[in-house]
Amino acid sequence: MALAVPPRLLAATVGVAVAAGFLATPSGGAVEPTGAGASNEAVATPDTERLLEPTPGAQGIGDRYWPLDGNGGIDVQHYDIVDSYDFDSGTLSGTTTLRVRATQALSSFQLDFLLPVSSVSVDGVEAVHDRPHRHELRIAPATPLVRGERFELVVEYAGKPGPIRYARERNWAADSDEVVTMNEPHMAPWWFPSNDHPTDKARYDITITGPATHQTISNGLLVDRVVDGDQATTHWRATDPMVAYLAFFALGRYDVEQGVSQGLPWYVAVSQELPDAQRHRAMTSLKRSPAVTAWLDKRLGAYPFESTGGVAPSINVGFALENQTRPTYSGSSATHLPTIVHELAHQWFGDSVSVRRWRDIWLNEGFATFMEAAYAEKHGGRSAQQWLRAQYDSRRGDASFWRLDLADPGRRHIFDEAVYLRGGMALQALRHRIGNRDFWKALQGWVEERQYGNGSVKAFRRHVEQVSRTDLDRFFRVWLTAPRAPAVTRPNGLR
Repeated sequence: MALAVPPRLLAATVGVAVAAGFLATPSGGAVEPTGAGASNEAVATPDTERLLEPTPGAQGIGDRYWPLDGNGGIDVQHYDIVDSYDFDSGTLSGTTTLRVRATQALSSFQLDFLLPVSSVSVDGVEAVHDRPHRHELRIAPATPLVRGERFELVVEYAGKPGPIRYARERNWAADSDEVVTMNEPHMAPWWFPSNDHPTDKARYDITITGPATHQTISNGLLVDRVVDGDQATTHWRATDPMVAYLAFFALGRYDVEQGVSQGLPWYVAVSQELPDAQRHRAMTSLKRSPAVTAWLDKRLGAYPFESTGGVAPSINVGFALENQTRPTYSGSSATHLPTIVHELAHQWFGDSVSVRRWRDIWLNEGFATFMEAAYAEKHGGRSAQQWLRAQYDSRRGDASFWRLDLADPGRRHIFDEAVYLRGGMALQALRHRIGNRDFWKALQGWVEERQYGNGSVKAFRRHVEQVSRTDLDRFFRVWLTAPRAPAVTRPNGLR
């Protein structure tokens, strides 16, 4: 970021529902559970091969910033999202098919979802479902799942996402003629059921139906667009692993340009609802995305995804976002080259290598901010070290800027200016401290070794120390966690 039964299964269904801690009532409601949730992974003892007793998957994945985010016991491999949006009523309806692997023996499991659900099936068999929390969709398959079992889950739903709030967020961005699903750290639960945490990545097929006068833009590559009367159905496919909040669609009237640059497909779209002059400037700027991507490729290693580009909707949510392969830029951000560099740098830092926990957000925002300075350095601007010193000098006396712990900023502060700016400054100071060669070797190694995976601040520190053969404990403490400005010394990267 830049700112929804055969008779032989009936008994099994009831038994699983009881084991899961709930039982459907005649009205379709549920009796709330009384037991405690299970841990995320069941662990077998070394001296036995027997199957473990099925238990409920944990309600969250274990991230203390948002304890309900993600779910225990499941690993989603693929999402096939088929949604339709009606502008007149503000209703989104759809069916999402998930291919899932059970990571423990499961009597029930949960998904993160906010819309009303009409039916759920597991491998074609109707499953009991309820809501222990408005953010949680709990599912009990007719037959318990064995650890390691792969299954297909189908969820049908319909509702109005606009009024829905979760975690103090109201994330549905739509007006009478355009909608764009962009937000962080949460967006998926407003439009498809998911395991909504950066540690569970999956591949996606996204199919959206809307007015034939509109275009649908999404992640990856365009598969097809079929017009049927006054409706058009558009299918996009993302073939590389992706975090749920990075999946998106934009539905509106767009000017579109596309091509191939150095073998990499690119696709950019600008809303026709923008004023003419702004629309022209946005298109001109977004068409620079392939060149910026190519430059980042040279600095950071091979671009990790199948396409690049960007989208400029007319809805101004107040920030740009690094949606995988196709960042979204609201307001004037599409015409601001540093923001384009920032969001495309996120394709490596945040999208390919994602945070292990949300406390590790410095690995996303600080790194993308640093790449802005590095890009300017190589394209006629001041050196990144001059940028560092200018930022340091202007904020040296600002106690609040230095007080935030970048290694654990707290959930209300993950997008504070210090995470971005001080985070980027810390990286340039690190570059100055360990030398240009080891610094870029460390960044390239980090994104190569953890491609499509996750990382933590602690792991990055260990990685840099190994590459540079330098004890950097004090350096990272001074820049990330000490509640005061670093002294202007060589060990701190400021001389």
